[in-house]
Amino acid sequence: TATTVIYTLSLHDALPISLTGRFAALTNFRDPSSNRGGAPSRGALVKDFLEQRDRPLAYLERIAKGGAAYNGFNLLVGDRSGGLYCYSNRRPEIEGLKPGVHGLSNRFLDTPWPKVERGKAALARVGSSLRIDPEAVLEILSDRTRPPVDLLPDTGVGEAWERVLSSIFITSPTYGTRSSSVLLVGRDGKVDFVERTFIPEGESVRVEETRRFCFEIR
Repeated sequence: TATTVIYTLSLHDALPISLTGRFAALTNFRDPSSNRGGAPSRGALVKDFLEQRDRPLAYLERIAKGGAAYNGFNLLVGDRSGGLYCYSNRRPEIEGLKPGVHGLSNRFLDTPWPKVERGKAALARVGSSLRIDPEAVLEILSDRTRPPVDLLPDTGVGEAWERVLSSIFITSPTYGTRSSSVLLVGRDGKVDFVERTFIPEGESVRVEETRRFCFEIR
């Protein structure tokens, strides 16, 4: 069965899909100098979309009207009939995702950060198979490769933190990846969602649990 993969690189918030096929995911936009205390919760936007009945584009158009109130974020929303769209409150355009491989970290959609490009290339190879193995995608998400310093972005956190945050799977004594998720949605409406959680152990981590949920979109 042909399968569509929805893949996010550095997703530290919830990545849910409803039983009716509504999907939402959010990443923070890394720009610490612009963050404000007391801003409304960005994570609540994910739950809000899942509980609404608005079509994806209409929902993002509504959110965009008040987007300036939030600290920086990227929000992906979609359903089976309304397509998949991305909105960042750091620019006015709402992007409709075209078929293909996309990557989203803590900048704009498909910003060519080294880990985004690395992840997209690896996913394209995995996606060329007629049957996608979630473990193969989790392997991509476990990549701890850090690019050379001269390829690091400058997002205002300093070179040391840019290096820590430059890998797909992030590890450090104080901050890092705590879960990796794979969501596969088939043309037949069958959903396969796999999430692996991790426990930090100093500079490293160990797998805590792997959970798998399978269901059909109603």
